[in-house]
Amino acid sequence: MHVTAVTPWAADSGPPIFQWRWVDRNADAIVDRLVEHISLTAAALGIGLVVSIGLAVVSLRYRWSYGFILSTAGALYVIPSLGAFAVLVPFFGLTFTSAMIPLATYTLLILVRNIVTGVDQVPAEVREAAVGMGYTRTRMLWQIELPLALPVVIAGLRVAAVTTIGLVTVTSMLGLGGLGYFIRAGIQNTTPNPTEIIVGMGLSVVLAVAVDLLLWLGERLLTPWTRKAR
Repeated sequence: MHVTAVTPWAADSGPPIFQWRWVDRNADAIVDRLVEHISLTAAALGIGLVVSIGLAVVSLRYRWSYGFILSTAGALYVIPSLGAFAVLVPFFGLTFTSAMIPLATYTLLILVRNIVTGVDQVPAEVREAAVGMGYTRTRMLWQIELPLALPVVIAGLRVAAVTTIGLVTVTSMLGLGGLGYFIRAGIQNTTPNPTEIIVGMGLSVVLAVAVDLLLWLGERLLTPWTRKAR
């Protein structure tokens, strides 16, 4: 009896893990979710930066408050994101506000610490020269200390941005997940769709790298003196 050998690659291996056809069919949805992800990240970073600058100014003016502010920000930072969303949903519903409060809160520990550290690293002779030129404490902070602290501040902003991009995917539980929508949809399908999961995760990583690179370039443009120092 003649038996025909069946090679492994001739067997049915099922659908491919990644399907470009799915990407082509859902190109508009991918762009919309990417824009939503960027918008949520930018809003969270903007709100977090404004609040952090205010808290840092208070910490620099009243040094006794720095430990309390940092401890409070640290306590908020360790709250699980899903837990924070669950607490806020009964008050604000499945809304933008419920997503934004935790996202902005998670940036405070990183940004406040970096702003205060950056200002503290300003050389004492620079402060003495500013006082000799008649600068008030407030004017010196905004026109000399904070600009000189920019490298450290932007370094913290880069960390906060990458962290926030990752956390935004979790807000898919609120229907505002940006790229996290595809991760959730790919898992919850009756037949899990790996293409959706790969698109959600892959674009999140690409976005994080792109934002980090843009902030790094922004730092180089805004602080040319650091390159001269090197």
